[in-house]
Amino acid sequence: MIVDCAIYRDGERTETPQDFSDALAEARARGDSFLWIGLYEPTEHEFDLVTDEFGLHPLAVEDALTAHQRPKLEVYDDSLFVVLKPVTYETKTDTVTSGELMIFVGDSFVVTVRHGTPSPLGDVRRHLEEQHELLKHGPTGVLYSISDAVVDHYLEVVTELQNDLEEVEAEVFSPGGGGSRHTASRIYSFKRQILEFRRATVPLAVPMTKLAGAGPHGGSVPFVHEEARPFFRDVNDHLLRVNEGVEALDRLVSDVLSAHLAQMSVRQNDDMRKISAWAAMAAVPTMIAGVYGMNFDHMPELHWLWSYPAVIMVMAVLETVLYRLFKRRGWM
Repeated sequence: MIVDCAIYRDGERTETPQDFSDALAEARARGDSFLWIGLYEPTEHEFDLVTDEFGLHPLAVEDALTAHQRPKLEVYDDSLFVVLKPVTYETKTDTVTSGELMIFVGDSFVVTVRHGTPSPLGDVRRHLEEQHELLKHGPTGVLYSISDAVVDHYLEVVTELQNDLEEVEAEVFSPGGGGSRHTASRIYSFKRQILEFRRATVPLAVPMTKLAGAGPHGGSVPFVHEEARPFFRDVNDHLLRVNEGVEALDRLVSDVLSAHLAQMSVRQNDDMRKISAWAAMAAVPTMIAGVYGMNFDHMPELHWLWSYPAVIMVMAVLETVLYRLFKRRGWM
């Protein structure tokens, strides 16, 4: 479905076009206008209306319809195709949710297609309509603003993930040691959320480098003004910070999981030592009682007056010695 559609002339929103072909022809003729169409999970029939008018490449159209794409940038004859993955993080459920945002940029037009819930498009459009200077740069300004909003939100997600990971660390390294029996599953789930986040941020590095005109992937990108490179370099710099933060989080989660498993192993060893110590203490009186329970005839001490107290005293002394020995070695 078409969520929003408008013609922007000299940075100002004008009217909603009734005919895309006429509106696009007029925008190209004026030189200071462009058409921005926003779609949400369009059907093939709905998208055909846009495809025919703007001459979008069929491979890019297929990607936009089916979704499930990695972040990328592809250049076609009549348009530039960019895929972004907006991300949100639910702190209550510790869940990373990603959507998909496809952007077609061409001569005097922008077509955005989004899939899933997380999307900055509404806020970006409102911000651009309030800040007319960016809209004066046409489709390039829209592409920059959307990329900047998506990557800036990545930074917020990284901060939220770091805060939650600190809570997990505090649980693992608490005085009790090791956390609860559900800590391992929580850490593993947290690692899966970081993996989902990485799928959105890491592949975006190459497209942002191209747009910024830096590194081996840099260069001139059609339909993007050369003057916009410093702005895309700023977005690329923020993305590098995000990827560094994600890598650090991934390593730290692995270390926390290893520490938790090590602590659980140490705790189990401590429990086994305690069980072994109590079993040894129980074995001594059991052995002595077993000897005197065999009903031999030739056991002279059975007829002694103090034999019973003596055996009890021997048991008590041996138990005391074993207890002190195990206590000194930290087994009790």
